[in-house]
Amino acid sequence: MKDYFQNHQAIGTAVLLTVIFILTLMTIQPDSCLAQTNVDSAIECHKETAKAVVHAAALGLGGILKDVPPEDKRIELIRAFISPVRFYEDKSGYFYVYDFDCINIAHATQKDIQGKNLYDHKDAKGKYVIRELSAASKKGGGFVDFYWLKPGATGEQKKLGYVEPIPGTNYFIGSGVYLP
Repeated sequence: MKDYFQNHQAIGTAVLLTVIFILTLMTIQPDSCLAQTNVDSAIECHKETAKAVVHAAALGLGGILKDVPPEDKRIELIRAFISPVRFYEDKSGYFYVYDFDCINIAHATQKDIQGKNLYDHKDAKGKYVIRELSAASKKGGGFVDFYWLKPGATGEQKKLGYVEPIPGTNYFIGSGVYLP
């Protein structure tokens, strides 16, 4: 019974933190990137937003997950945390989480890939996307350009993703910006 309450308390905490996180995102106002006078400035603004939200999410999840030892409960918590989060003016900003072996742990917009090993996944240009994201994350974080399905669009779109490891886990979290 004690484990039941601890697990539900952790999930409740994750939901509360998600609400706080969403409110924080709203104060960052990624829409202000629209006010940039040229495309390069707008992209830089979106990159800064992606880096900031990924860093905050990585640290937050790392803190929460340290008290959730069973793997299945960790995954449940991660999925609950990232699922509702959207940002950027067109709501194309979302999170994804993989383990370092390229297995998708959680994806906010593509639930069908959760639990799948995407080690051999190539984008439209032949790049091993998840391998490169994992490698960047293992170095402490970084940007990777690739092609991915954009919510509401047809076919893969050019994207610049940012990833960081989630402290105390074998996972990394990422987001990014779709490029014009």
